[in-house]
Amino acid sequence: MTIRMGLALGVAALTLIIAAPVLAQAPGDAEVLATYADMAQAGYEDALSTAQALDVAVGALIATPTAETLAAARDAWKAARIPYQQTEAFRFGNPIVDDWEGRVNAWPLDEGLIDYVDASYGGESDENGLYTANVIANPKLLIDGVDVDATEITPAFLQGTLQEAGGIESNVATGYHAIEFLLWGQDLNGTGPGAGERQASDFDTANCTNGNCDRRSAYLQAATDLLVSDLQEMVGNWTGDGAARAALPDVGIAGILTGLGSLSLGEVAGERMKLGLLLHDPEEEHDCFSDNTHISHLYDAVGVSNVYNGSYTRVDGTVVEGPAVADLIAAKDAALDSEIQGLLADTIAKMHLMADRAVKTEAYDQMIGEGNVEGNAVVQAAIDGLIAQTRGIERAVALLELDGVTIEDSDSLSNPDVVFQ
Repeated sequence: MTIRMGLALGVAALTLIIAAPVLAQAPGDAEVLATYADMAQAGYEDALSTAQALDVAVGALIATPTAETLAAARDAWKAARIPYQQTEAFRFGNPIVDDWEGRVNAWPLDEGLIDYVDASYGGESDENGLYTANVIANPKLLIDGVDVDATEITPAFLQGTLQEAGGIESNVATGYHAIEFLLWGQDLNGTGPGAGERQASDFDTANCTNGNCDRRSAYLQAATDLLVSDLQEMVGNWTGDGAARAALPDVGIAGILTGLGSLSLGEVAGERMKLGLLLHDPEEEHDCFSDNTHISHLYDAVGVSNVYNGSYTRVDGTVVEGPAVADLIAAKDAALDSEIQGLLADTIAKMHLMADRAVKTEAYDQMIGEGNVEGNAVVQAAIDGLIAQTRGIERAVALLELDGVTIEDSDSLSNPDVVFQ
């Protein structure tokens, strides 16, 4: 892989004998795509291994429901988010990934579909007939006028019947956020301090709180098992002759930059950050039950930088790296590569400031609260960084003269009046 700015001082003496700067030789597209595929495989393998650790922790919680085993399961969930969020940089440019993503990371969700909720949640919704269906308490459901047997809560039932039941996207029954809700419960603090406060006794069949502890445990175990199997499927898509790896010649460099730009702009800056900031609504934060949103946003930004630079640091500390988009840009316009590097670093720095504030001062849902001028500004700065790096990615697309790049936008960024209609 071409070595860029990091060694500038170390080779300064060589400038005395070099008459003019020499542009780096660009790697071939196939080399860049191979690095990209290897990084995707490694990232999903890490997501899988941490999900498997979560599965073990959930099993321990169900077997012995105590404050300690609940805390351990929550810690395992948080650990699993770090590698997974970095893989989101592979989402938008790869249809195989984008079509699958909703099974593991869909949000926001109408949690009343899954379990008991506070009275403040409301009893019904004009948009969702299953808004308070509470499958954990009800072994019989009515979906689109059809009686459904929910006696056995299994991975197949969650994925095949309950996920997006009735064609409603907010009927999220699987993935990280369904598991998050079961581990934390609702966050009833609004933009005040505090996350969800579910008790371990909600899983204790001998001393059950809030009823149906056996079915709640069954749901949590099924959802976690399903997350593991879904990630196993995605690892397979990137190994050997897996479908996602095999599709890369058609995806091309355009697909890589589509993914980086769309995640940066429409998804994270727009739907996950600006929308909640405009509405000052804690329900619009990504990890709303656990108050872990600052970590998810940070590692999305890290994932974009990983792919641009062709370098991913695995959970075990080893590094997967090779020729990357950065090398293609540097070979044609070293100044643009330097600019994009700076923009990516600036975004990550702003995300770190936001994450530090979440740990030391106030959680993300408090930062976006109405009237919180300082907190709002910290979030907006991170949004501005994401927008700026997207503009750099767009300049990279133009430099490489790529066709077929469509970077997803968000009404919250380009047409905010629609948000309030």
